[in-house]
Amino acid sequence: LACSHHHCAFPLNRNELCIWNTATAQPLRLSGHHYSISAVSFGSKPNPLLVCSASRERVIVWNLDECTQKVQEGLTPRGIVIGTLLGMVLHVRFSPDDQQVAVCAGKWIYMLSAKNEVILAELDGHLAPVTAAEFCTWEKSMLVSVSEDRTFKARKLFESCIIIKYLIYVYSGNNFIFFEAAFPLLSLLIDEENKQIITGCAEGQLWIFSLISGHNYRCVALINLKKEQEKFCNKVWKSGKKIGEGQNTSKLCKTNNMRPEGSVETSLPVLLIEHCDFLICFRNEENISSALSTNYFWIGSSTGLLIINLANFELEGFLSYKDYSDLSIRFAGSCAITRKAVNGKVLCLITSMFEDIIAVLEVNLAALVRTQQTDFLLSRNKKSLSVIARYRITLNVFFPLRVKSTVKDQPLVFHNKIKSSGYTAAPQMTMFSPNNNLKKKEVSKWKTTCKQKNKEYPLESYPPVKYEKEISVTCKPTPICCIEYSGDGEMLACGLADKAVLIFNSNLTNTYNVFAGHDGAVNSVGWSHDKKWLVSASEDRTLRVWSVCKNEPALILGKEKFLKTVRFAQFYFIDAFILLCCGSEFHLLSFHLDTTKDDLKRYKQRSVCKLVQKFPMASTMEITSLSAVNDFYSYIVLTAGSNRALEVFDLNAGCSTAVIPEAHTRSVYQICQNKGSSFSAQQPEAYNLFMTTAAGDGIKLWDLRTLR
Repeated sequence: LACSHHHCAFPLNRNELCIWNTATAQPLRLSGHHYSISAVSFGSKPNPLLVCSASRERVIVWNLDECTQKVQEGLTPRGIVIGTLLGMVLHVRFSPDDQQVAVCAGKWIYMLSAKNEVILAELDGHLAPVTAAEFCTWEKSMLVSVSEDRTFKARKLFESCIIIKYLIYVYSGNNFIFFEAAFPLLSLLIDEENKQIITGCAEGQLWIFSLISGHNYRCVALINLKKEQEKFCNKVWKSGKKIGEGQNTSKLCKTNNMRPEGSVETSLPVLLIEHCDFLICFRNEENISSALSTNYFWIGSSTGLLIINLANFELEGFLSYKDYSDLSIRFAGSCAITRKAVNGKVLCLITSMFEDIIAVLEVNLAALVRTQQTDFLLSRNKKSLSVIARYRITLNVFFPLRVKSTVKDQPLVFHNKIKSSGYTAAPQMTMFSPNNNLKKKEVSKWKTTCKQKNKEYPLESYPPVKYEKEISVTCKPTPICCIEYSGDGEMLACGLADKAVLIFNSNLTNTYNVFAGHDGAVNSVGWSHDKKWLVSASEDRTLRVWSVCKNEPALILGKEKFLKTVRFAQFYFIDAFILLCCGSEFHLLSFHLDTTKDDLKRYKQRSVCKLVQKFPMASTMEITSLSAVNDFYSYIVLTAGSNRALEVFDLNAGCSTAVIPEAHTRSVYQICQNKGSSFSAQQPEAYNLFMTTAAGDGIKLWDLRTLR
């Protein structure tokens, strides 16, 4: 099957090619094959519009304008035979300039001229039938192919004079691009904007590889369509329960996720990957955010059509064949879809897997997505999350800050007679004399070492990527476990695996202070809002708060407070609290710091700390990362667990408000929020963005308002 802007091509009576014009609804029958047509493809250029059909015995290129004119004159249209007896052809594809045709027949790819019967090149290398091939539009000499041998290969073709003379497989060492999937690869698409390869296999998985120079064809993402479909259906179903079953009209919400006993689980072979005209259809829609500036793709499978967002690899819409009673096809054997939408609608061509039936579907893209997404968009708008506190701070409601009871001033009364000490006169000698030689306006060591020229960063310049300086923090090779700048950017704190905490000035010229006292590697360090205190957590199950100007800790929470290792600790709510994660829960602590010493109890700390509440993270063994804003009032706390999920807590409500399951393929080990800057002002909406990263799964940018 094949679709262009206004035409659909499909075999009729096995060996006859039918071109159906969607604008005039007139069919054009083209005869020339003796065996069943197995592959059809339209040309890249609209004028003249070419179509190539292939069977076992010949490959024919048709000029639709000439064929239409011949039919109007009462003559029989004829095409140009460009190849004969090539074998079973599974795929044909025109080059970007429509001068060559790549024909996938068996294990070979034949490069044919589109004007006459000339074989320009014969490409081998695959061990099984080649299922798809695509030309690279920005690099004309590159051809990418996929095969049932579970590999894809990228070839560079070098032209000499008129024909392609020599062929080279590109890769270092092995002379070809080699990737082995778990199942046969069936479909292929080259994303021109992002310079990526998107290929689908027989088990419903999408593999995305980078074609950017220097990336060495690395894998960007792996998408499991089964899991994405389940997540999408559950999301729509849950949103339907929140806003009321009467308002939910989506068929996905009414389907039962539990598979009945005795039923057969179907796979999702990726039969087609095509561009989706998503943004054009929703240009005038109010419910779709204007920030949708990414690529969308149709995924055609045996059970339905899916729309994938390439920015977050999530499902935007799903059309199941079995949900429409007028459609007799339940399982598709092949499909094709138009790349451009006309009046918000696209045409889809599907064939039955078991019968000789072809169906033409007209899909209203706006209506499809609206019925499935409006429900959970409405449910989010009612109680949208925000990092910045939008309403009055209710500290007395949830944060029970209690002032310690103090002794009232009362007159001192002695009931017994007190013997005099004998010091009735002033002492004869001078105990000490004040130093009066101090210079006026003396600058402290803190101000001299932290002096920094704060300049406004020009917005039109590039990000700071220039290598500035490198220093060794210790004499022996020691891992640096954590690092954090102070809010003004003047100081830098480092936690080391040798149990020490170091503070440098921002230009790394000297070490301002060294803190020692932990018995294990330092897991995290965090600055206070006023830059006077530093909190550190260690593998020794202790938490310490240090005064930046002194070497002794102002507060120590020992092992008796925590059953497991403290992975992360930070100041919170503009230094009103301390947040820390321990095991599968995080603690909210109120504290009071006092660095004065009692002469009689000089080893007893006068700082106090009290547990306010513990917040457990659902269905996880350990919290791997935690983040909250300390520079302004915010109730939101973000956590990531070993179960690969993200959870959002609202501490003003005292509970969890949202869970994002399977945020990454592995456990998230870092959450980075937009916590603001003392050098620039930002829009309030910008603070709702945060990033997460996991080992081997890249970096994802999230929006707290949509949880996507």
